Amino acid sequence: MLEDNLVPHWYVIHTYSGYENKVAVNLEKIVENRKVSDLIHAIKIPMEKVPESEGGDGVAERKIFPSYVLVKMIMNDESWHIVRNTTGVTGFVGPGSMPVVLSDEEVAALGVESAAESLPFKVGDKVSVVGGPLAAHISSAIVEEISQDLKKVKVAADLHGRTTKIELDSAWVKLF
Repeated sequence: MLEDNLVPHWYVIHTYSGYENKVAVNLEKIVENRKVSDLIHAIKIPMEKVPESEGGDGVAERKIFPSYVLVKMIMNDESWHIVRNTTGVTGFVGPGSMPVVLSDEEVAALGVESAAESLPFKVGDKVSVVGGPLAAHISSAIVEEISQDLKKVKVAADLHGRTTKIELDSAWVKLF
């Protein structure tokens, strides 16, 4: 039915009204229990921050698209059946039973995953430092760690004849 594909994409699933959180929790439990995290990578409910009503100083979160949940997954028969048969799910968004892949621009606009969700380098890669106060002193470095939010990178660099560990903004680092 659905062809195997090794690249995960974002899809939109429709749920019964008010079931978004239940669907997300149920789907996460199914992924954990069946050990299919290699197929279903992420489950998100797009939210926005709004001021609390009537003079409240706080900020509340509100669902941007009630009755919809986003799922990042590798689409194949198994993953399709898991999502489709989760309690509270009415189906995928798309013509008939064929889910439509969200474009990178759509995903970024929803704030679910930014375009900078992946960096051009990984741990162990040789990089050059192109920005920041140390750019003039370091020609190359080895990536040792990347922060979860992808904003910081720890590198091992040769600085004045010694290997020094330095934390840099990821924007200051380019693949060598």
